Amino acid sequence: MPTPLSRRDALRLVAITAAGGALMTQQAFAEEASAQSTTGLMPGADVCVLTPEVTEGPYYFDPALQRADITEGTETGVATTVRLQVVDGSCKPIEGARVDIWHCNAEGLYSGYANQTGGVDTTGRTFLRGTQFAGANGIVEFQTIYPGWYAGRTTHIHFKVFLDDKTVLTGQLFFPDALSQFIYQNVPPYTAHGHDRDVLNANDNIASQATRASFAYVKELEERYLVAMIVGVDPSAESATGFGGAPGGGAGGEPPSGPPPDGAPADGAMSAPSTETSVSLVPGIKGIR
Repeated sequence: MPTPLSRRDALRLVAITAAGGALMTQQAFAEEASAQSTTGLMPGADVCVLTPEVTEGPYYFDPALQRADITEGTETGVATTVRLQVVDGSCKPIEGARVDIWHCNAEGLYSGYANQTGGVDTTGRTFLRGTQFAGANGIVEFQTIYPGWYAGRTTHIHFKVFLDDKTVLTGQLFFPDALSQFIYQNVPPYTAHGHDRDVLNANDNIASQATRASFAYVKELEERYLVAMIVGVDPSAESATGFGGAPGGGAGGEPPSGPPPDGAPADGAMSAPSTETSVSLVPGIKGIR
């Protein structure tokens, strides 16, 4: 089950974003938007930046699970709400957009695949995967846990946005390094990972591709974190896969062979952790209830 955060003991997080010029847009969205609202959610925003497309990675499959809670009641970690709003380049919400998300658990493992770190096989499992359809406000929300990490990548959540059978955007959402590091070093079960991260935001190839527009705004709520991002999609764009083109149903089996397609260096060639300060954040140290 997700680890609840109490107001008294929660990690402290203020004014965190790496969205550059979209700072106020992301912040207003996270603080003022309601998933039940049907009005525009970006007060003061003139322009919506189209979200850059990045690699899908080796761990996508479509389990055909339309659900908001993707933990399946089995995945432990820091409780997190992921809120995405799908808009076009004029900031108009896109109703009916299908949004898939998937990410690794606190141990750095994906569901549905064999031969992961340590030889772990999660074939047949579907934790931390789900689909939602955007309402009139373009918003979807997922209840999940703060993602873990694995060698060669910074902390991230994958997403796909399907508009129709021709338009699909594949992206990744990134987190403040300092918050991730604090959680991994201080909060079970993340502390059981047993290794130091080898890649941070500043030296992750995929995060560099995605640009700052793919860094989420993060806010502390009463018992969880809210992770919010506006996803700009060009409805006129065409892609190789649409509603009918993505893999469907069942476990994903083994990840592809060869060099890691997700932007990680090959084995034995891991890049050193960056010494740059990516985000100005000093989390609290009172811990998790």
